[in-house]
Amino acid sequence: MTTPAPAILLQGLVKRYGNLTAVKGLDLEVRPGEILGFLGLNGAGKTTTIRMLLDLLRPSGGTAAIFGHDCQSDGIHARSLIGYLPSEMGVYPHLTGREVLNVLGGLHAPATDGNPIDPHYTSELMERLELPESDLRRSVREYSTGMKRKLGIIQAFQADPRLLILDEPTEGLDPVMQEAFYQLLVDVQRRGRTVFFSSHVLSQVDRVCHRVALLRKGELVLLATVEECRHLAPRRVRLTFAADVAALETLPDGSEMVERTARVWKLRVKGPLGTLLREVASRNPGIAIEDIEVSEAKLEDVVLHLYRGDAA
Repeated sequence: MTTPAPAILLQGLVKRYGNLTAVKGLDLEVRPGEILGFLGLNGAGKTTTIRMLLDLLRPSGGTAAIFGHDCQSDGIHARSLIGYLPSEMGVYPHLTGREVLNVLGGLHAPATDGNPIDPHYTSELMERLELPESDLRRSVREYSTGMKRKLGIIQAFQADPRLLILDEPTEGLDPVMQEAFYQLLVDVQRRGRTVFFSSHVLSQVDRVCHRVALLRKGELVLLATVEECRHLAPRRVRLTFAADVAALETLPDGSEMVERTARVWKLRVKGPLGTLLREVASRNPGIAIEDIEVSEAKLEDVVLHLYRGDAA
């Protein structure tokens, strides 16, 4: 059985601007059918990488491919498989929303593997994102920020592409529309579509992505599942005792005291809690632990460590 080509395959990808290297030997494989969060601070190289995938920029070295099609030498075929939402969608303001959808929809050529536009699916997207036909008859210059974002999402999704590349997709959407967008992601992923999702809102990535890839200064410093990321940062633990307890002379490896009173300890703990609890019990025999509160690490905790270069 033939192994399917990766949805995205980057091998040694490099982009230089004179003496500045924006992307440094990037290796990344995105699996078909997954939602991958592509993270990084401004200037980390995210947008540059996306533009090389779209052949809007040519790499200084290395290769990029979409489902086995080289993004440069076979760029037309590769781009026909993509639905792209830029962080800021530049369109002629005199066009109506409907004209924008028609023009951009025509770029998905049925002669390749791209899908023709199904008007019923477009109508479904309009309904789910609450952008009615009456709004599509208006010129884009009259649109609010949120309406432009809805239009951008619809044009990216309307051809039901095999790969969606989304750059800050919820920027300008209200919470109700953000929820509708999340459900769209779930639905297309269930149909086997792949989503490459760039965002600086880590709570969104934590919610919808299977794995995250983190760029820092043009280099990949993390590629892991969201669950694996949480294990890289300590949990916050609060212990409440039934009576006054004595402090430990030394804490077990992976444990750090944050705040302590006679009956309440607040710690950061990386790894299992068993060793810490056993040592507390041995040092304070007969004193019960009344309550244990554990707050799992968030994706933000890991990312902040890596941005500073604190974590391995």
